[in-house]
Amino acid sequence: MFNFASSLRIYLCVEPTDMRKSFNGLYAIAKHELEHNPMDGSLFVFANRRRDRVKLLYWDGTGFWVLAKRLEKGTFWWPGPGEAEVGGLEIKPEALSMLLNGIDLKAGSLRAWFCR
Repeated sequence: MFNFASSLRIYLCVEPTDMRKSFNGLYAIAKHELEHNPMDGSLFVFANRRRDRVKLLYWDGTGFWVLAKRLEKGTFWWPGPGEAEVGGLEIKPEALSMLLNGIDLKAGSLRAWFCR
């Protein structure tokens, strides 16, 4: 898995995102819907409606990275629109690692689909 610096700002887009979007589409969502500058070194996380796919958008100073993960079964825990301001939610790098590794952030336990 990836290690994220503790100073990294991470924003979750709580609204479902069309996973056909790539660099420009995700950039537009981060800039206009989440109202953050995607080129400031923050990481933006997007999920589809079924919450079985996520994409991450990150500017490293020279260009954008888009990373994607698709679950073969189950879903990611994802906050609802009522839990965020202006469509986005800021989380800590530790919370992102847990979310991507199958931890339900509300219950603090592994999701039922997750087993190694």
